[in-house]
Amino acid sequence: MQRLETWLKENRVTEVECVISDLTGIVRGKISPVDKFLYERGMHLPESVLLQTVTGDWVDDDIYYSLLDPADIDMVCHPDPDATFLLPWTQEPTAQVIHDTYDRDGNPIALSPRNVLKKVLALYDEKGWKPVVAPEMEFYLTQRCADPDVPLVPPIGRSGRPETGRQSFSIEAANEFDPLFEDMYDWCEYQGLEIDTLIHEEGTAQMEINFLHGDPLMLADHVQVFKRTMREAAMKHGVLATFMAKPISNEPGSAMHLHQSVLDVKTGKNVFSDPDGSMSELFKYHIGGMQRYIPELLPLLAPNVNSFRRFLPDTSAPINVEWGYANRTCGLRIPESNADNQRLENRLAGADANSYLAIAASLLCGYMGMMEKIEPSAACMGRAYERKNFSLPTTIESAVERMEQSAAARKYLGDAFVDGYIAVKRAEHENFKRVISSWEREFLLLSV
Repeated sequence: MQRLETWLKENRVTEVECVISDLTGIVRGKISPVDKFLYERGMHLPESVLLQTVTGDWVDDDIYYSLLDPADIDMVCHPDPDATFLLPWTQEPTAQVIHDTYDRDGNPIALSPRNVLKKVLALYDEKGWKPVVAPEMEFYLTQRCADPDVPLVPPIGRSGRPETGRQSFSIEAANEFDPLFEDMYDWCEYQGLEIDTLIHEEGTAQMEINFLHGDPLMLADHVQVFKRTMREAAMKHGVLATFMAKPISNEPGSAMHLHQSVLDVKTGKNVFSDPDGSMSELFKYHIGGMQRYIPELLPLLAPNVNSFRRFLPDTSAPINVEWGYANRTCGLRIPESNADNQRLENRLAGADANSYLAIAASLLCGYMGMMEKIEPSAACMGRAYERKNFSLPTTIESAVERMEQSAAARKYLGDAFVDGYIAVKRAEHENFKRVISSWEREFLLLSV
């Protein structure tokens, strides 16, 4: 705490945003004057915020009271001095400090996404391994629109015209929003976010930001902070940034591609490579685990009903857990690299996923493969889109049911987390089903 206090004083911070992530990835917490923050050395929040849905509703009472104290008690939140970020868009010097959550006896809260990731990382640590990840975040820029029934449209760039057509990797199309991205890069540097390349993706005004590889917990924090930073930068320039998995009809979806590898702690060597640079047995087992278990943990990678619109046929997103070398039609891709950087790219996670849970799920699937020595299928040659051997659940309902029945999920993530997460997803889907869509009005109103 002394290190954090020194940092706050050196940066003349007057307000502290004390935050945690809920299951959907929404940042929740309190804003505190810095003196009060230092005096209290943390904060208390109701346990119930971890069972709140994306709409702000709650799960069924039976689940609620089976997982939470009926007295609606608080959990104890302690600041992590390694997860502090100065906010460049505020008028007063403000810091965002990510907290870890505990019960009154000092035990980590099972429903906390950050604790779930820590739990998975501890499994690797016990084996003398250190995972390394590098997320790639896709998102759309759109015009502002206050009416959710009106489809989103591309924003106006520097030229005064909206973007049209597919502009994959276009430098000029990305430069249309140079002032916005200059702020974004400045703000990320100010906060210590380790971002790298900016790419114009396939969709109209769809972009991608790549993160430098590093520690999974740090990168999960950085992705959460980046999403907010990108939205703030966009609003400053009169547009919106959205990380919905499929925000616009007939356009590609947005993914959170996860590059992952594993180092031996003692030697620092990549365990995915043999001395001659070839694929190691551990790497094969890691891939086998991804193929076996991703279908059981898919709601952690594709958490919303909208997530599954990315997986429709004839889209650019993979809809399988096939693997291949430099093959973007596979859900699991091995990029071209040298032995030290040999890695797997999980292309299935949506940009809408909670970064802590998506990284935890992806690493856990690989870990289980390494523990159980699961052999992968043969590498896919050619297009994998039409292959059905390793297809995925196609709806949030079927995916949630599969996760609920997963013995592996319950073994490693715990019954409390699985039951709580499933309850939140089901409550959200029940809310979704109450909304009448424009498709229904267009085709059924006067036809049936």
